[in-house]
Amino acid sequence: MENYISYSQISEALNSKKTTVTALVDQYLQNIESKKHLNAFLEVWADEAKAAAQQIDKKIADGTAGKLAGMVIGIKDNICYKNHKVSASSKIIENFTSLYSATAVERLLVEDAIIIGRLNCDEFAMGASNENSAYGTVLNDFDNTKVSGGSSGGTAVSVQAQLCHAALGSDTGGSIRQPAAFTGTFGYKPTYGTISRWGLIAYASSFDIIGPVTKSVDDTQLLLSIMAGADEYDATAIQEPTNDFSFDLGTQKQRIAYIQETLDMEGVQPEVKEATFKLIEKLKAEGHIVEAISLPELSYVIPVYYTLTTAEASSNLSRYAGMHYGLRSKNAVDLETTIRKSRTEGFGPEVKRRIMLGTFVLSSGYYDAYYTKAQKVRRVVANKTAEIFKNYDFILSPTTPTTAFKIGEKSNDPIQMYLADIFTVHANIVGIPAISFPYGNDNENMPIGLQLMANHKQDAKLLAMVKNIRPNIL
Repeated sequence: MENYISYSQISEALNSKKTTVTALVDQYLQNIESKKHLNAFLEVWADEAKAAAQQIDKKIADGTAGKLAGMVIGIKDNICYKNHKVSASSKIIENFTSLYSATAVERLLVEDAIIIGRLNCDEFAMGASNENSAYGTVLNDFDNTKVSGGSSGGTAVSVQAQLCHAALGSDTGGSIRQPAAFTGTFGYKPTYGTISRWGLIAYASSFDIIGPVTKSVDDTQLLLSIMAGADEYDATAIQEPTNDFSFDLGTQKQRIAYIQETLDMEGVQPEVKEATFKLIEKLKAEGHIVEAISLPELSYVIPVYYTLTTAEASSNLSRYAGMHYGLRSKNAVDLETTIRKSRTEGFGPEVKRRIMLGTFVLSSGYYDAYYTKAQKVRRVVANKTAEIFKNYDFILSPTTPTTAFKIGEKSNDPIQMYLADIFTVHANIVGIPAISFPYGNDNENMPIGLQLMANHKQDAKLLAMVKNIRPNIL
């Protein structure tokens, strides 16, 4: 199968009759079958995709096709699609069928995108390696002994392995960008509120956001332009128009900061440091101002993130109690045992760990010591970040301290696993846009991801800057 880097190449091939949407779907289905050992898809909607392809081929022929005609997309298993199963890769809602579609999904379908299936992820999006899914680990296509990253591991691998052209994930603390870094793809977390959260199964509501994994910045811009915008079902969605991402920086020189602590920190892989410095020197040579800054508050972002997100998860996941829908324990005999046994049997170890931690930080006697203090530190980090953006246009850092690690290497050490998010949670804590893009490989030929962040609502400028960097592509 031809490796189409951007949708514009697909569109050109369709318009010149070099291929058809039906042929594209058939090829993706063949790829999914030949690489099913990767465990990226939990369910493939083959018949629906084929039927949609035939309809879209007819639309292309009569000139009525939408902006995404021929784009085949997978969706993470925490994004709702009407009349289709959605389980957040958890046994507790294993057989739940959604009654409605996420706003982001609806907007893609209107433009004739084809949703080919639902993608494996860490249970309730809690994880950094995709080893926490109730349905098994997603394997990295470049090295099957290594993790895909999490929680949107299936999302990233589906694009990496050409199982679909693009995919949707969710990002609470790096869950799109970290797996993108591990798989050599582009992972984008928009400004909080840019894309509606309606139809996204909640983990931590003040952090969660839907975003795309793609093979090019062009496709990221295209998908954002269609999914972004106000939504009456989501009060946190940005209300003013936010769907024009076709920004051109031209030859304008930018001011870029890099956080010195991200490169001085113990445990950062030498090749990752080298790639970061290589880009810094490249940007300087092109005339941009690139300067080191200090952000000592970086050492607090992981404890702040896990204090606040687990607190929100404790609240959000309380609805899964075996009462209204989802798993109900066969061993239950009364109200108490129904709730206790259903949750015990339905949730995996990592989800239980985070619910318990969140319940603890919200409990009487500890609320002020942990939750309230974490909210105050979140504000401090936000203020410090705003100060940086008074002097700089962008912040550069590695996406992750290392490239993809071995499956099982960190699964028994939650602290080491949590530290895999140390460079990505910053953007979620303050709600700013951030992108991971591929930039070189390590000594084992595994991809290195670098991260660029911009100020609130500067998504278009951020994407334009990454296009100017001309990062590596699959």
